Amino acid sequence: MQINLSTRQLRAFMALVGERNFTRAAAASHLSQPAFSALIRQLEESLGVKLFERSTRFVELTAEGSDFEAAARRVLDEVGVALAGVSDRAARRRGRVSIALLPSLAADWLPGVLAGFHAAYPGIEMQVADVLSEPCIDAVRAGRADFALAATRADTPELRAELFCSDGFHLVCPVAHPLASLPNVRPRDVTVYPFIHLSRTSSVRQYIDAATHPQPLASVLEVDQLATVSGMVRAGLGISIVPALTLYQFASPELAVRPIKWPGLTRHIYLVRRRDRGLSIAAQGFHDWVLAHPPKASTAARPARRKAAVRAS
Repeated sequence: MQINLSTRQLRAFMALVGERNFTRAAAASHLSQPAFSALIRQLEESLGVKLFERSTRFVELTAEGSDFEAAARRVLDEVGVALAGVSDRAARRRGRVSIALLPSLAADWLPGVLAGFHAAYPGIEMQVADVLSEPCIDAVRAGRADFALAATRADTPELRAELFCSDGFHLVCPVAHPLASLPNVRPRDVTVYPFIHLSRTSSVRQYIDAATHPQPLASVLEVDQLATVSGMVRAGLGISIVPALTLYQFASPELAVRPIKWPGLTRHIYLVRRRDRGLSIAAQGFHDWVLAHPPKASTAARPARRKAAVRAS
């Protein structure tokens, strides 16, 4: 048997339990007495039992009414907790956000952005995955991340990619290196010196390989970590080319940093999310916060739809 009850009926019941008087209970519920009596009558009819003994002088719970009181109180408490949770999420007082992003963004740009968001919304739990582009996209596809910042434009039937920002490249070399004083560094200037490469799976490596093709670089080492690249270059083992968003790793008096402008050598960072599902209130809030605080070391892209870490990345 299906029984349809409303929280309005349950609240009227609890008001009458407390007041033991229809007139006072109706007033406490901000209802007329006929409307209040109708709620109690409908509740009893739905349950098929008499909940109150009534007389001209008193109102008392029946045995069935006493049993029902505990259940009604529990249901109303659970509804109150559920409504409070929804209200907290709507006000961004609670919630959870998961983001996947390139390590170069996670290490230098994200901490300040995250600190500002946490100060504004301290009740929102954050989860961060600092991984390369393909794992970033896989995390969004599998639902492990609400959205990602990756160097791969993953525009597919299930994923949507919007340009987030663009990142220039810089040559890094020892300060006494011959390239440090060249007015304009060209690809053929770089190919004659030992080169410290990042992993072939990194977006940085793919951009550099494309920009210098078909001239091969004199690779002397291939490493995974930008900090390792910095150490190797400082030791004089070779030179390298890195994005502007990674230059915090190369802030050293021993190193010269030179911007280079070669055709095609601009890294684009995309905000990737699912097409088939919306973001939670908390995730949408962080999404908007991220769009409002792009990396200052790069050329911010105009968001496509809105008005307004360390591994090789």
